[in-house]
Amino acid sequence: MPNLRVLSMSDCYLSGPFDSSLQKLKSLSIIRLDFNLFNAPVPDFFANFSNLSSLGLSSCGLNGTFPEKVFRILTLQTIDLSNNEQLQGSLREFLPNGSLRSLLLSGTKFSGALPDSIGNLTMLSRIDLSLCNFSGSIPNSMANLTQLVYLDMSSNNFTGLIPSFSMAKKLTQIYLSHNDLKGKIDSLNWKDLLNLVILDLGYNLLGGNIPASLFSLPSLQILRLSNNQFSGRLEFNVSSHLLNTLDLSSNNLEGPVPTSVFELQGLKFLSLSSNSFNGSLQLNKIQQLRNLSNLDLSYNILSIEYIETNSSLSSFPQISTLKLASCKLKTSPDFLTNQSKLTMLDLSNNEIPGKIPNWIQNLTNLLYLNLSHNHLEGPLPNLPSTLCILDLHSNQLQGQLPTLPPPATYLDLSGNNFSSVIPAGIGSSLNFAYFLSLSNNLLSGSIPVSICNASYLQVLDLSNNFLNGTIPQCFYEMSETLVVLDVRRNKLSGNISDSFSVNCDLQTLNLNGNLLEGVVPKSLGNCKYLEVLDLGNNKIKDAFPCHLKSIASLRVLILRSNKFYGSIDCGGPNTSWPMLQIVDLASNNFIGRLPRESIFAWKAMMDHGQSRIQYLQFGILQFSQNYYQDMIRVTIKGLDIELVRILTLFTSIDVSCNNLNGTIPEEIGELKSLRLLNFSQNALTGHIPPSLGNLTQLESLDLSNNNLTGEIPVQLEDSLTFLSFLNLSFNQLVGPIPQGKQFATFTNDSYEGNRGLCGSPLVTNCTNGTAPPPSATQKSEGTNSTTLIGFDWQFILTGLGFGVGAAAVVAPLTFWEKGRKWHDDSIDKILLIILPMMGLSYAGCYNAKVEAEEDIEDENTEDSEDKDDDDEMEDEEFHGRYCVICSKLDISRKRVIHDPMCACHNSPPLSSSSSISSSSS
Repeated sequence: MPNLRVLSMSDCYLSGPFDSSLQKLKSLSIIRLDFNLFNAPVPDFFANFSNLSSLGLSSCGLNGTFPEKVFRILTLQTIDLSNNEQLQGSLREFLPNGSLRSLLLSGTKFSGALPDSIGNLTMLSRIDLSLCNFSGSIPNSMANLTQLVYLDMSSNNFTGLIPSFSMAKKLTQIYLSHNDLKGKIDSLNWKDLLNLVILDLGYNLLGGNIPASLFSLPSLQILRLSNNQFSGRLEFNVSSHLLNTLDLSSNNLEGPVPTSVFELQGLKFLSLSSNSFNGSLQLNKIQQLRNLSNLDLSYNILSIEYIETNSSLSSFPQISTLKLASCKLKTSPDFLTNQSKLTMLDLSNNEIPGKIPNWIQNLTNLLYLNLSHNHLEGPLPNLPSTLCILDLHSNQLQGQLPTLPPPATYLDLSGNNFSSVIPAGIGSSLNFAYFLSLSNNLLSGSIPVSICNASYLQVLDLSNNFLNGTIPQCFYEMSETLVVLDVRRNKLSGNISDSFSVNCDLQTLNLNGNLLEGVVPKSLGNCKYLEVLDLGNNKIKDAFPCHLKSIASLRVLILRSNKFYGSIDCGGPNTSWPMLQIVDLASNNFIGRLPRESIFAWKAMMDHGQSRIQYLQFGILQFSQNYYQDMIRVTIKGLDIELVRILTLFTSIDVSCNNLNGTIPEEIGELKSLRLLNFSQNALTGHIPPSLGNLTQLESLDLSNNNLTGEIPVQLEDSLTFLSFLNLSFNQLVGPIPQGKQFATFTNDSYEGNRGLCGSPLVTNCTNGTAPPPSATQKSEGTNSTTLIGFDWQFILTGLGFGVGAAAVVAPLTFWEKGRKWHDDSIDKILLIILPMMGLSYAGCYNAKVEAEEDIEDENTEDSEDKDDDDEMEDEEFHGRYCVICSKLDISRKRVIHDPMCACHNSPPLSSSSSISSSSS
């Protein structure tokens, strides 16, 4: 046994650490222990086998750090440590004249830089360092490895330039994809690599032109240069017909697609997608590529045309994958009728009109169908029962929902005109579904309980329909698997059930724009991964949900336009939500002060240095290219806007239209990434804190309709360089208006209703940099009496006469209820006739109340008891819901000015001065 030269025990179910007695076999030349399960480090005594020529330890569950002295064994020719995911190590110095021929470390945690001495291994023919953690540049000394046949350094962190391998005449395969390599490749003498079969440089930062010499290599079969920064025109002459795979996708290539591409007779896979190729291209040219099975020309600036010919459809190649997304295609190519092998078809983002052709149902091998973003209409034909992915969103499809293919995992029928109810048995077609979106249709009726049979469902989007009834109780139990539940903007009623699963996995819960009542359930606190919570525009009556403050992942909290009440201060040092970036509590009944402790907890709003652009989204596990994008509605610069994609950089606070009081906390200045701040229509007092000048990213600031005093801080002028919307109207501010930078762009609407302000854009000039006295009276010097300055007796007598006359009319109205009603109705009728003639429109108190009654009646037509209760609603509640009732008409300025005393509770927020639109008549 001491003279044993070969130890070969591959795949022998060995386990445990290496036996120390193994070190006695010092004469070993070959060790093969692959495919066992040692779960142990390689002992140091392996470096003592001085005669070792081959060491095979792949897929052995090795861990720890590999002894680097093993690489210095002079006789070692082959070392294979691949597929040991926990094995660490590095490559130090290689001795001159080393005999190593194969270095295989793929799928390990080897890291660090490659030493220049790797060029000493002149006998090296096979290198596989893929899927490791190597970094730094690829040494130029590798040009000395003239015996190289196989080189794989993909999926590492290599940087810098690609060295020339032109001296390695025997090279057949080069894999350098998924690194950070950069620079040009057109000077690397590719023409010398006459035996090269595969070249894969994808997913790097390489640029410049694609060298035409690559297409002259006589043995080249696979060329992958995708996901780089190659630019310019693609120009080459064909001298070889062996190339079967050409992937140039996701670069910056431009110009027309060269006709020489269609002379590559051996092509099976052709992808030119996501470039800037332009001009027109006849799809019929693919008839020349008889072996073509995969074609992707999507997302260029191409206009692809298909011409129906008299030639047989069988002259087209049998294609398995066809992707022509965003190609300005105006028809469905009829040659697809004959494509019995087609498994993937993407014609999305085109201009295809009419009905979906009936031949779709004949594609019996079709697994993927994407016809979204076209002009398709009419009812759907029968769909292939083999479909796993079906995407028809953003068309004009009508009628009933189709029968969904049972094996489907991804289903998107959103953005159409389907007008049926959701079939009661839809759940039987969702046994494997991960994603279901029926949003933005005309669906009605209740939500079928059978959807709960979809045990793998992660995203359910039924938003923007006319669904009614309650949210099925089983949905709350599905929260263990559901990540997104979006039923916003329907007519769902009832309470939110207090039965969210203990293992709730929800990231998005959007119930906005329904008729939901009750309170925020305590069990919602079980959803520890919740990022978006939107309960806005419902009828929820509850205190501020402090019981959710332990959800550290929460980014979006929207409670707008409900009946929430009480303080928004959860109190104490345990306030949380460090990731919170959007807070919308507008149009409720909140009272009390703005919470100082909470502001310090909102760390995401303090991250001024955040620059990476990301969106709140959920990636579907099975399909990396598909995402659910979170969507919410926010009020930005006085406009109600839907954010189709929520940037993690977007931050906002909106607590407008409540009864908050006290001062604006200085701590608000710590939220340095804040983009939107709206404290309008509250009862805030005190000065505008100078710390608002720290909010250098602020784009919109609305503090209107409060009781703020003092001057506008100069810090706002100096720092708020991104500010594009400002509203400080209807406060008690005094002093000069800042004149520099952004403040020079705002109109008088931003400042009106502050009698103490002066300077441009107001007509009131400042005297010596100060505002004029706010009153028309002053005290005479040396006396205690207050006298009018500059009596105008004509004006006073005229006013006195007008006052006596007005009193004769107003006094009876004060004590005569029917008279008051007759007066109000008459004034409304007069204004409704006169103002349209002046190009104006008018909504008075009477009309607003009638609209409120009609809205409430519509909401309760299905429940007569609720309708009776609503008929008995007191006038005060109408004032609570419709601020226009409390408005004053300013004809001279063509606007309605909202009274600061107006109670805006339970209503959508209105800007301090809403324009009365000018009629175009």
